[in-house]
Amino acid sequence: METPWRPLRHFVLKVHSRCDLACDHCYIYEHADQSWRGRPLVMAPETVRAAAGRIAQHAARHGLAQVGVVLHGGEPLLLGPRRLRALLTELHGTITGVCGLDLRMQTNAVRLDAALCELLLEFGVRVGVSLDGGRAENDRHRRYRNGATSHPQTLRGLALLRQPRFRPLYAGLLCTIDAANDPIAVYQALLAEEPPRIDLLLPHATWDTPPPQPVGPWLRTFHDRWAADDRPVPVRLFDSIRSLGLGGPSQSEAVGVDTGDVVVIETDGAWEEPDSMKTTGPAGGATGLTVFDASADDVTGLPAMRRRRAGLAALSATCRACELVRQCGGGLTAHRHRAGSGFDNPSVYCDDLKELIIAINEHPGPVAGDLGALPADAFDGLGYGYGDADAVALLADAELAVNRALVGEVAGETAAGGHLLAELERQAPEIFDEVLRHPFVRSWAVSCLDGGRDCDPDWAAAIAAAVAVRAGLPVEVPVRAHGGRIHLPTVGFFAAPAAEVTVSAAPGSFTLRWPGGRASVAGDAGARGWHAARWVTVDGVRILLEDADPYRDRLQHAATGHLDATAAGGWSSALRGAWEALSVDAPDQIGGLRQGLRAIVPLAPAPDGTLRSATSRHAFGALGIARTDPAELAVLLVHEFQHTKLGAVLDLIDLVPDDAGGDRLKVGWRPDPRPVEAALQGAYAHLAVADVWRRRADRDGGDQSRKLFRTYRDWTGEAIGALRTGDRLTPAGKRFVGRMADTVGSWAA
Repeated sequence: METPWRPLRHFVLKVHSRCDLACDHCYIYEHADQSWRGRPLVMAPETVRAAAGRIAQHAARHGLAQVGVVLHGGEPLLLGPRRLRALLTELHGTITGVCGLDLRMQTNAVRLDAALCELLLEFGVRVGVSLDGGRAENDRHRRYRNGATSHPQTLRGLALLRQPRFRPLYAGLLCTIDAANDPIAVYQALLAEEPPRIDLLLPHATWDTPPPQPVGPWLRTFHDRWAADDRPVPVRLFDSIRSLGLGGPSQSEAVGVDTGDVVVIETDGAWEEPDSMKTTGPAGGATGLTVFDASADDVTGLPAMRRRRAGLAALSATCRACELVRQCGGGLTAHRHRAGSGFDNPSVYCDDLKELIIAINEHPGPVAGDLGALPADAFDGLGYGYGDADAVALLADAELAVNRALVGEVAGETAAGGHLLAELERQAPEIFDEVLRHPFVRSWAVSCLDGGRDCDPDWAAAIAAAVAVRAGLPVEVPVRAHGGRIHLPTVGFFAAPAAEVTVSAAPGSFTLRWPGGRASVAGDAGARGWHAARWVTVDGVRILLEDADPYRDRLQHAATGHLDATAAGGWSSALRGAWEALSVDAPDQIGGLRQGLRAIVPLAPAPDGTLRSATSRHAFGALGIARTDPAELAVLLVHEFQHTKLGAVLDLIDLVPDDAGGDRLKVGWRPDPRPVEAALQGAYAHLAVADVWRRRADRDGGDQSRKLFRTYRDWTGEAIGALRTGDRLTPAGKRFVGRMADTVGSWAA
């Protein structure tokens, strides 16, 4: 199985191997793997030093902007203040000189006091607390070894975290689900602790040790109450499922295809897979490597870690055939385990996850701010940097409505052709819409309404003739020549021998007449001077190779002239190759491209050989590109399609306030500061490009791919940070850029 390269970004440090509670559902002490019994109580200073060095080495080698380190156990607070300070000092001193450090701790909080909070505040350690609900629910499992409750002590620690001084430490609550508990009572008890986030943990189980009862009804009840309350706090499992359904990132290893970027370092320095693997059997998750004899790169090359990065290919045939697989991702790896078949099974929680995913998909999120004609799901999906076929279809329909309005305004003022449009629309509405979707119909209309010097108001007749020809309607339309040609959008052009040519349409053919001559065109049988529009079919998608439209010159770079057959064939081949590359390097963009890509305008190549591409705000779905090899062409397609999508969003929704016109932002990809909207456009395009290079780096592990990924990722992240400062965005703009930040954060965390 070919698996991608991917660096490790999350490191769990088992700083203490014992716990002051005896939770009977704990996967460390109560499940199949009992290796904790032979490990040191605490992580020794030399082990901390070696672990920190390996993490820093890995971050430097792969240019990581940030790594996450979670202090775990056992119970990490058993270290005590002195050893905890020494450990945090070592981690900070070694890692922060190389990259950013996101430090967290998972604790039961029974030992948390003000002095420890001050220490954690000093080092910026965010704290997650394990709590299963109110006292009755929590006491079902989380007790001291003598059976006494731990609930009051945990609440005392949480009260500290809610204090204004220590609130920045509070990362959230982790609740292990027990279907015997009342989900509403658990929901209310968790909410009472005012957490910034809730994590719901499925109790670890396998097909050999299945859960005692289904948890799907419990999850759905919890979710429905949470949704009815307008989602008062993020719930990572629910938010991840919804994000994945919109093409965004997962925030949890419990759902979505496992990225394989989490690794554990035990108190003795052993590298291990995530702790959930301990439930699969003795030595579950063991690698045989330690920080003293192996680097993090050595760990990523192990078969077990490669399996975690294999994506859909690592899932069972049952999972791959499921329509929900991209949201579920097969569930947690450990939950697929069965003796005899290993991990080649659906999750033991398959039915429960299906029930939850369907519930989430049936509950669209609340709308924050004015999202115009876009549903919240479509808006968020586009904000993540993608947008599925349905979302882009909404954009395309909205742009069609704009085109119709503009054409109606121009044609209503002209005599030639304008009077026909309403009748043609009535007789052939689908063909009428197809012609008006042509990107440069809007370019023409905007030019006329803006008083453009090259505007030909009579081009409305050419639009009418194009509809009549494509629909085979028996109509005659006089069309005036423009630059020595008549051009029928989406149909073709004719080297006109006269100032005016009458187009006579009929089913399956049409005739061109002028004083002293005529020419007939039927099917593929052309006439002298007639050049049919060039269409390329790629994976069932018809794309116009637009080399003739007189209004295609609204792009930043010059278009080529009419292509000969050899050049057109070269473009066809290049586009097919690029589409194949996109299916691997940008699979989440394919659905949108299928709905929104209308035309490719071949551009004249740059004299210095650099790549060249462009779009116009007034030509939705048209991408100008100078031909290059398929791999580079794929990147340019994604880059420019981002611009055309965002332009359509901006037509519908104000993301940037009107008074931001004079503001300028410094961006990494240009030497000159950019207006806010231009910075947003650039960040949105570069987000998608970074994703392409991320996938290529995952696949080939090449230094150049990694370098390009890091460059585009950093440009995008820095621009997002600048955009989110001050009042540079409207509420909808903040939401949109927040979704972009979620995607970039899922790469860099």
